[in-house]
Amino acid sequence: MTRISVQLFYGHQFQCGCLRQCVSHSRRFIGENTEVVGEQSLTPELRLRLFTPSCRFWTERPELWPYEDPYWAIYWPGGQALSRFLLDHPAVCRGQTVLDLGSGCGASAIAAILCGAAHVVANDIDPMAAVATHMNSELNGLQPPVCLTHNIMSLATSLHSWLNRCMETHGTKVLIGDPGRAQFEEHAIRRLLRPLAQFELPDSVREENYGLSCSGVWSYTPEL
Repeated sequence: MTRISVQLFYGHQFQCGCLRQCVSHSRRFIGENTEVVGEQSLTPELRLRLFTPSCRFWTERPELWPYEDPYWAIYWPGGQALSRFLLDHPAVCRGQTVLDLGSGCGASAIAAILCGAAHVVANDIDPMAAVATHMNSELNGLQPPVCLTHNIMSLATSLHSWLNRCMETHGTKVLIGDPGRAQFEEHAIRRLLRPLAQFELPDSVREENYGLSCSGVWSYTPEL
């Protein structure tokens, strides 16, 4: 069985016992403050722990949230499109090594595993995202633990040279999911992208994302 490797990046070192305690506390916190959802997204076959309107912190004062901003608790339109694309085109990652960069809830990494990827790395700077990915993997019957990126256009400039090296050295395929926000459309990287697919977002996703109606998947092609 393929295993998801979840890479944790901390600003300081933990002792093993302390780390286990932190992970246990994080799992309990996520379990108590999210709900298992799936049907109201582009990937109803995936079950994910996310924020919903019935969750405490949906309406709670932001200063009461005890961690970094919970990007992992929202299934962003770009991630939904990318995960849907992989599930619809399993040959893209079957037998491949896949990196889900800025993985958040881990949906795209999970989709890659379900499509038969040989090895998947879910990479995120937030340790809570790694814990959430473990829990979401378990929800989908997977062992908790082509280059995937979504909704990280603020990092695109610094990623340019690294992505180019990956493509030149290893023939890496780079896919990006984004709903066409202004930040994306106005970025210099936009002219290096080739559209692969576009999906109509479900009504509930539109409501949560200020009326965005579509989300797309793009191939990074710097030779254009």
